[in-house]
Amino acid sequence: MNMIYWRGSREDSKFMAVKEKKQPFRTSIGGQALIEGILMRGPEKQAIVVRAPEGLVTKVEELKLVRDKYPVLGLPIIRGVVTFLDSMVKGIKALMFSADYFPEDEAAKPSKFDRWLEKHVSAEKLQGVIVAVSLVLSLALCLGLFMFLPTFVAGLFKAQSALLHNLIEGVIKIFIFIMYLFLCSKQKDVHRVFQYHGAEHKTIFCYEAGLPLTVENARIQPRHHPRCGTSFLFVVIVVSILFSSVAFTYVEWQNLWVRIGMHLLLLVPVVGLTYEFNRFVGRHDNAVTRVLSAPGMWLQNFTTFEPDDSMLEVAIQALELVLPEEKGKDKW
Repeated sequence: MNMIYWRGSREDSKFMAVKEKKQPFRTSIGGQALIEGILMRGPEKQAIVVRAPEGLVTKVEELKLVRDKYPVLGLPIIRGVVTFLDSMVKGIKALMFSADYFPEDEAAKPSKFDRWLEKHVSAEKLQGVIVAVSLVLSLALCLGLFMFLPTFVAGLFKAQSALLHNLIEGVIKIFIFIMYLFLCSKQKDVHRVFQYHGAEHKTIFCYEAGLPLTVENARIQPRHHPRCGTSFLFVVIVVSILFSSVAFTYVEWQNLWVRIGMHLLLLVPVVGLTYEFNRFVGRHDNAVTRVLSAPGMWLQNFTTFEPDDSMLEVAIQALELVLPEEKGKDKW
């Protein structure tokens, strides 16, 4: 009995070792497309690379996570909300950094208000104010488009049941989201940003495949990535629909302000659960996870486009700047 058990255990160990070797490497490194540039975020630092008129500009910073200081913020569900807000803040700062190299009108003279700000407010404080205002406006736009507007429009249909009302509201949310991405992709400047988005995906795919980080190797990679932020936002909408369907069976769902209030209350668990869902899908590759990630992958047709070689060069340099010294530390 012991001998049979021992032999089986060794064979199982060999099988698991072979199976583990065959599993593709998935990195936790992620990025964001900027104005003529890319932000890459690794386990230890983040890098911004911008193709400015005078050449490539780089900025590398050590990554400081608030959950390292407060471990409770690293708990499941909570870490998703914290990561989402942290990514928004860092993303806005990176966009501002890249935009500084491409002023809209260089000949325009600063206004009196601009001169007053320069005189009375330090550059660091001014940036903090701008980031805070941008964050509030971004959240307001998201809430207005994907929460308040669908809730208001769905109420006009006078549905007789909570289930039908939620279904109508969910369809409206998804429609607005798709149209928003479609219209954004048709703008020339945004289209270029989405090309850099494609470059970011291709470069990460190249790295995960274990290939040398060259333009030639990155160019042949797919531009749709299963762990993209576009997929995350789509899943947020779907999860919010599911949560609403449950919540509004217990509360007065016909009142507009009650519905809006409930949506706001549900936002934290929705974002947190979506983050955990994306982590799970990102770590597994099977028929189920491919089906679950398919809608988000399809939506990337609107948010990623084929980059040119100069964009791939930017993405490669940004990725190289955040690679950890310890091999495997960036494993997903």
